[in-house]
Amino acid sequence: SSGINAEYGGSMASETMIQNAKAFLQQESPDSKLNLYDHLCSVMHKILENRTPNSVDLLEALSKEVKTNKFAPAGDPSSDVRPASLEVELANVQNKLFEKPSEDAEPEPEDEVEMPLPDLMDTAHYFEQAGLGLGREETFRIFLALKNLVDTHTLQSVRFWGKILGTEKNYIVAEVEYREGGEEEQEGEEEEEPESQEEQPDEAKEGDDDNLPTPDYKPPPVIPKEETGTGCNKKTYFVCNEPGTEWTKLPPVTPAQIVCARQIKKFFTGNLEAAVISYPPFPGTEINYLRAQIARISAGTHISPVDYYKFEEDDEDDSDGEGRDSFVENVEFEPPRVQELIDPSLSNWVHHVQHILPQGRCVWVNPTVKTETEDFEDEEEEEEREEPDEPVPEHGPPLLNPISEDTEVDSMPAWSAGLTSNLVPQYAAAVLRSNLWPGACVFGLDKKFENLYIGWGHKYTAENYSPPAPAATQEEYPSGAEVTEVPDPTVDEERALQAVQQEQLDREAEEAEMEEDDEDDD
Repeated sequence: SSGINAEYGGSMASETMIQNAKAFLQQESPDSKLNLYDHLCSVMHKILENRTPNSVDLLEALSKEVKTNKFAPAGDPSSDVRPASLEVELANVQNKLFEKPSEDAEPEPEDEVEMPLPDLMDTAHYFEQAGLGLGREETFRIFLALKNLVDTHTLQSVRFWGKILGTEKNYIVAEVEYREGGEEEQEGEEEEEPESQEEQPDEAKEGDDDNLPTPDYKPPPVIPKEETGTGCNKKTYFVCNEPGTEWTKLPPVTPAQIVCARQIKKFFTGNLEAAVISYPPFPGTEINYLRAQIARISAGTHISPVDYYKFEEDDEDDSDGEGRDSFVENVEFEPPRVQELIDPSLSNWVHHVQHILPQGRCVWVNPTVKTETEDFEDEEEEEEREEPDEPVPEHGPPLLNPISEDTEVDSMPAWSAGLTSNLVPQYAAAVLRSNLWPGACVFGLDKKFENLYIGWGHKYTAENYSPPAPAATQEEYPSGAEVTEVPDPTVDEERALQAVQQEQLDREAEEAEMEEDDEDDD
């Protein structure tokens, strides 16, 4: 019995020691709120579950991994799984640009239609010599993006117009021309929307039965926009924020948008739907403001060597180019020497984009001329109303006008000319930079030339921009004697006025009595 008691006592002591050891291991850490007992159980469970070989050598690493997984929350920087950054997302988008077309796709015949895609890398080579451009990598990505644009639209010509910088994102601009009939369907859809909007005010007027006073003010006539393929809308423009993202077609520009864009100065945000908060109020959003600035920059900075373009021989307009809006490439063009292209007189370069008149159009229209329906409705009103003064037609520089006639910019010439290299001038190209639109440049060498714009889309101003002052407050009513305030009369003046009024009343009463007596005598 003594042996049994000793054995029983020994087992009880061992169990007590085990319970004490377990209790010690289960003590929580004040920092991590965990205990060693649970951690060792997790490590052993991981080893037995994965059957890890050489677990004794990896014990420390396994312990650290178990502890890291238990402490790392979702999205923790120490976690191996991290959300993709904007650079990674953009790389995934641009990765599609480098994918080869499938072998099953049938190649398009090259003989039937001329390839409109230009050799952008060759053009970038000359701008790179002058220290201009976007770098070879970005230029090549833009080159592939232009290729996608050509593959998805029926285009006659494509050109990399430039890059307009923004506060949040930038705009990559492509200038295109559609083939005949390629844009007719899209134009029809765009023209249907404004017609339905114009009918709403007329219906509201018909249902208004209240005899409310109508104002005499009539807004000035709306200047019609130029048709697609003419004037400011001669070219079509697509934009995107980064190569590989979706191209967005810009709408046609209106004269009102160009006139207002000349009076304001706003930075682009990179969001086409952003509001343009300015004074005067801009009629549209950033997509319209962007289109207006592109039209202004193109009209002022797109130049070419003299005689590179010529007017058609069948054109019967004026010989100086006024009134003409088209030209053809001169097959017999003989390129001037590079030294002639950088001549300070700047007589060897001409504008090949029409000048925009103050009206906001390239071709002036008379706003007082009405259509047949307007003449029929206002036939009676025109008889009573005086005829307004006839507006003076606006004229601007003709097409293919030399840049030597451009107005100076703050006592500087409109253009600065130079060579890409003064060390080896015999192999250098001519480069011209615009001082009126900083960021606009052009190179010329032999029969090659190209225009490019990289900037903020702002015109040069010698002084800081100051928005125009608000218009003067209109008068509420005409000022006359009947509404003009006069000083209050004195007591003597009031008594004298009462005496005069009383004498007049007495005189009228006597005359009335005399008339009654005469009637009685008769």
